[in-house]
Amino acid sequence: MKKYTNKELEQKSIRYRLALLKYIKMANAGHTGGDLSCVDILNVLYNDILKVSPGNFSDPDRDRYIQSKGHAVEALYVVLADKGFFPETDLETMCRYKSPYVGHPTRKVKGIEFNTGALGHGLSVSAGIALAGKKDNLNYRVFTLLGDGELAEGSNWEAAMLAAHYKLDNLIAILDHNTLQITGRNAEVCNPYPIDEKWKAFGWSVVHADGHNIAELRKVLNELPTVSGKPTFVIAHTVKGKGVSFMEDVKKWHHGVPSDEEYHIALKELEAMLS
Repeated sequence: MKKYTNKELEQKSIRYRLALLKYIKMANAGHTGGDLSCVDILNVLYNDILKVSPGNFSDPDRDRYIQSKGHAVEALYVVLADKGFFPETDLETMCRYKSPYVGHPTRKVKGIEFNTGALGHGLSVSAGIALAGKKDNLNYRVFTLLGDGELAEGSNWEAAMLAAHYKLDNLIAILDHNTLQITGRNAEVCNPYPIDEKWKAFGWSVVHADGHNIAELRKVLNELPTVSGKPTFVIAHTVKGKGVSFMEDVKKWHHGVPSDEEYHIALKELEAMLS
């Protein structure tokens, strides 16, 4: 894997944002806010952490990534395209008839491990894959990305209990903690707080990170597992719509397509960050 500087990855995040907005606009569909909040996490995972590539995707000992918050699939698509799993031009068909590039991850797309989108399933699947790795004496790690509104799903807590019981220190759950879901603030819809104390009580090692700080994400994710014999829960503090001023921390951009005027404003803001 090529070693990037922090600056190179920061610039790559901006280009990913430009690309995902482009394809959301073309498809006239997309979960724009959540894409923008998680794209820095995906950037660091695929360009610095995960031992997975188009060349080793059939290797039983590859790392696994499961995107439990499957609705933010546009961010995942642009990262997978950049890593060479498929040509980026394929995304011009997104959400069109018979295209595999639909609004949630599906194994019909190269590089995707598991179909997701029904919230609360990703951690359970990831725990099962991590347990299989332990039983098969393989060294792979399993990473899964959760949305914070998703924590209201009870299956997450069953999976959390199981993962701690089996000492799955090859399992890392990352929370895209932008504090918003489709109908409002998490605390108002179904209060999950204190998140860190709850996961600690379930037997996990818990760490915090700025989900938009490339250097900090790299440091945290390169030091895993933080405690031998415990799964790790990373609370990545993010902003819904990050990078586009009028989308940042605004509930309505959970799902939405920018107008022509909004799109050009967003492009201008992002392009100004490139150097």
